[in-house]
Amino acid sequence: MRFVTFEIETPLGRTSRAGVLTGADHVVDLNLAYQEVIDGEVGAQRAAQLAAAIVPPDLLTILANGSLARDAVAQALEVLGPSGLQPGRRGSHGAVVVHRLDDVRLLAPIPRPTSLRDCSAYEDHVRNASRGTVPPKWYDIPAYYKGNPDAVIGTRADVALADVSSKVDYELEYAVVIGRRGVDLDEKHVARHIAGFMVFNDVSIRDLQFREMSIGLGPAKGKDLDGSNVLGPCLVTPDDWDPHADHTMVARVNGEEWSNGSTSSIYHPVERIVSYISHRETLNVGDVIGTGTVGGGSGLEVGRYPGAGDEVELEIDGLGVLTNRWVAAGS
Repeated sequence: MRFVTFEIETPLGRTSRAGVLTGADHVVDLNLAYQEVIDGEVGAQRAAQLAAAIVPPDLLTILANGSLARDAVAQALEVLGPSGLQPGRRGSHGAVVVHRLDDVRLLAPIPRPTSLRDCSAYEDHVRNASRGTVPPKWYDIPAYYKGNPDAVIGTRADVALADVSSKVDYELEYAVVIGRRGVDLDEKHVARHIAGFMVFNDVSIRDLQFREMSIGLGPAKGKDLDGSNVLGPCLVTPDDWDPHADHTMVARVNGEEWSNGSTSSIYHPVERIVSYISHRETLNVGDVIGTGTVGGGSGLEVGRYPGAGDEVELEIDGLGVLTNRWVAAGS
């Protein structure tokens, strides 16, 4: 399943909703879809109340509702069926249940993560970024830093940092989203705590980053200016995406391929990463954990950086394409 958070225009202004992408790339409003399938059983008013509690229009809360919400979503999609998932369909309440993808704006699937961490789990990236040296301790633990969960944007949003530096870089990664609370997780139990995966563009202002890290702290400001953590386009559930499979990872700038790698080249697997982070530290629903940049997956490694007006696409097989344009602030 491919969960999304999308924005639509309403009489009260723009509002965000939780949805799912169909195989035809239509967007189903999950809250309204569930209302539709239980309306005949409990009546419109009660259906709205139940749907608001079980399948609310907020994806983070849907994840927190666990199997209760997952079963309700599955029921709604099954009952509506292919014929009921055509764009423009309106429910008995009069609202549009199914939208064309072009008619909505996709936000980050989790617009405001509970927390944001990012690892560096690909050996080739560490070697490339450090000019050939991999610290021996790197092999022992999946080290990570903590980022700013308020600095998140989604696909098609502008990265308005191009006037900050000439070295505003992309980083080609995927992220894990926690879907079940837990602490001190054994690696063999990690899978049951994962809600899904999504593409992560860890935008990095390299001159700021290296200035900070030269004093033994960070990265901080070099990673966390507003709009520098890009997530999306959708959250793909584990039954539809296996992180251990060989998925191609590609970065393009203005349609030209700059980076190419594979998820299978990771050194520290997802289970080790999540288990390590959970040691004496509770993980919560909505925590986002980046696994790190694939080898060759950044401008730093290929020797050039996107500039103002450039369109950057990060594509991971099975997770989709995350697209953003580098622009100067205020343009």
